[in-house]
Order: sequence, then structure tokens, then C-alpha cells
Amino acid sequence: MRKNILITGASSGLGEGMAREFAARGHHLALCARRTDRLDALRSELLAKHPGLHISVRELDVNEHERVFEVFNAFAEDLGSLDRIIINAGIGVGKRLGTGNFATNVKTAQTNFVAAVAQCEAAVGILRKQGQGHLVTISSMSAMRGLPRHLTVYAATKAGLATLTEGIRAELLGTPIKVSTIYPGYIHTELNAGAKKLPFAVDAEKGSRALVKAIEREPVTAYVPGWPWTVVGFFLRNLPLKLVAKMS
Repeated sequence: MRKNILITGASSGLGEGMAREFAARGHHLALCARRTDRLDALRSELLAKHPGLHISVRELDVNEHERVFEVFNAFAEDLGSLDRIIINAGIGVGKRLGTGNFATNVKTAQTNFVAAVAQCEAAVGILRKQGQGHLVTISSMSAMRGLPRHLTVYAATKAGLATLTEGIRAELLGTPIKVSTIYPGYIHTELNAGAKKLPFAVDAEKGSRALVKAIEREPVTAYVPGWPWTVVGFFLRNLPLKLVAKMS
């Protein structure tokens, strides 16, 4: 059992939901995010429900790259080891390219990809030192293809994260370190609260439970929830781009 788990972006959304699910399964947790008030409230909630757990929280803006290394290493000291590290922090904002919104798009690129490189660098360093562990990155079904409108940069960052993860997996083949890429479908969270229509969407509790169940299997890749997103993923990868653009 991967006893000690680090989750980035744990103050809301999927990170918060996964923290609740892993705590219910008896895992010790290292939780980080920018909003420490929400982290503290989550820690208090989880300890009240599961008093035997060790739950450590720290403030972290993943765009402060040196701070990423400090926080990850401090968590490793707190818990003695980090058996699973989940790279989850990210943002979902985006604008059509060529409409004068470069600042918004570059912030998404920096947070979802460049900061993920920093997190993976820190995580793999710790796992190599330990000689074991499980690295998990949370990509998106949007990574399947290039997408139009406000999704263009977001989809590209999630595709980049998936490719980065596969490269890490290739590097670590044959070692005791496992590497998984998770592709969530639509799960209702604060990130997409303003969206008008989300096909096949599930609520945060059901989605988080499906994520944790998939992660615990330690797959190479997983589409979550498996139905219908495994099938949707196949069609997204293989349909003509014209149809994919209409669907998105």
C-alpha cells in the first residue's frame, strides 16, 4: 500500500476530493496549494473523521519553482517518505489565440506545463532517492486532440503534460518507480462551474472516487470515469479534426 501521498492543488476541486477519498482509505497525506485557509479547514475536517492519520499541509504556488522543491522535500521529511506523488495543480482559463489575450494564455501554459515540469523534477528526485514510489499526473480528456476557441492552450498544456509523463515513464522502465497518466472527463468542480454544458459530467464526489480507484490500480494510463470516457477518447483520437472541432 502506498501509505504516504502528496497531492498538489489540494485546496479545491479534484485535489480536495482526492484528499478526502485517500483519507477515507487510511492514507497519510501531504497537501499543498496557494490557499492555506482552505487547506487548514480540510486538514481539520479529515483529522476529525480519521484521527489516526498524519496530515501535513503547506502553502505552495507551483509557479514559484524553487519553492516547489522546498515544499516537496519538507513533506518527505514530515512523513518519512512519499510513496505516491500526484501532480494535480492547474488552471482552466484560456482565450482564443490572436484576440489580444496573450497574458491569460501564457499564465495557463506556465501553470499547467512549466510548473508541472518543476513538480515532476522534484518528485522524481525524491522517488529516485527512495528507490520506489508512484508518480501520477492529472492530464485531461482535452489532451486527446488540438481543440479550438478557449480550449486551445489548455488542451496543448495537458497534451504536453501527458507526453512529459510518458517520457518519465520511459526513463524509469524496469525500476520500482511506477508512473501513471490520468485523463479525467468532465467532473463538476469550481474549475468548470461557469460552463453551460458538460456532456457525461459527474459530480465531484463520484468523480474523485473514480480517480482514486483508478490511481490505486497504478495503470500506465486511465480514462476517468472509465465509462464512457475510454470510448470517447478513442473517437477523439481518430475522428477527422473537423468533427472534433464541432464536438468541442
